[in-house]
Amino acid sequence: MKFVDSASIVVQAGDGGKGCVSFRREKFVPKGGPDGGDGGRGGHVWLRTNRQLTTLLDFKYKKKYIAVRGVHGQGARKTGKDGADIVIDVPCGTIVRNAETHEIIADLTGEEQELLIARGGKGGRGNQHFATPTRQAPRYAEPGQKGEGLTLDMELKLMADVGLVGFPNAGKSTLISVISAAKPKIADYPFTTLVPNLGIVRYEEYKSFVMADIPGIIEGAAEGKGLGLQFLRHIERTKILAILIAADSPDIADEYRTLLEELQQFDKELLEKPRMVVITKMDIAAEDLEIPALEEGVKLLPISAVSGVGLKELKDELWREVSGRTRAVESPVEGLGW
Repeated sequence: MKFVDSASIVVQAGDGGKGCVSFRREKFVPKGGPDGGDGGRGGHVWLRTNRQLTTLLDFKYKKKYIAVRGVHGQGARKTGKDGADIVIDVPCGTIVRNAETHEIIADLTGEEQELLIARGGKGGRGNQHFATPTRQAPRYAEPGQKGEGLTLDMELKLMADVGLVGFPNAGKSTLISVISAAKPKIADYPFTTLVPNLGIVRYEEYKSFVMADIPGIIEGAAEGKGLGLQFLRHIERTKILAILIAADSPDIADEYRTLLEELQQFDKELLEKPRMVVITKMDIAAEDLEIPALEEGVKLLPISAVSGVGLKELKDELWREVSGRTRAVESPVEGLGW
């Protein structure tokens, strides 16, 4: 599935139906009073989160959403039918902005969360409402009101508990493919990962958490180099960062400092998140490898996704961090991925 994390759409609620000008006409009632019915309300436009959606791809093909107008009123005090509402499904984690003012309208993070984004116009009143003792046969009714319309800019920030951060070829994709059901492309060259990948990691029965793998960061990413910058927004919601550094790195400490600097330049709040360092590819590590002490208070875990060394300890530690801060996903779902 193609991953799309930004889109613009136009939404237009339906206009209200016109009020009716009508007079009662029955046998033996030669001068019946006004009985024009009201117009129906125009259809509203709603946004609704859908956990099954993981991309804004659909909005690249359909960019206009127009609700039905209300039905006009009729004689005999018959009110027109309301226009049908439109419900637009979006992924959890979608930020909605007014494209004209750039103001954030909503940050839709809850499951099945609904937002009335454009209100349908009210139906016009029929002439029955305008009769008075001095004007018993009004020959006018109200037109329906216009429905609201606006252009929306939508941005998706993935909802994940753990964000994997590292240089290209640090082993992020391999790790997420081993401990979840996500199946990212894996190869021994830089930038194999071109889009974010999500995986649900099964910890124990009815206990699981969501892990996000983004394209590798390189030095200068904050200035636009490489692919990582455009996807760093997807780790802004994570509860913990797992910083992956390969055991065959020429300088583990320098790589760690570089990654922290790039994160800080993108958003200094990322460094306020809890983090741990995961030294990957221990199966190919030199026998005399000495892992330096990187930062006081930051846990350091050596693993091998290929041989399975350290994976249980990693999952234990991640679950401890995730569940200790906020309730993680509690579901028997095995996993997901693009």
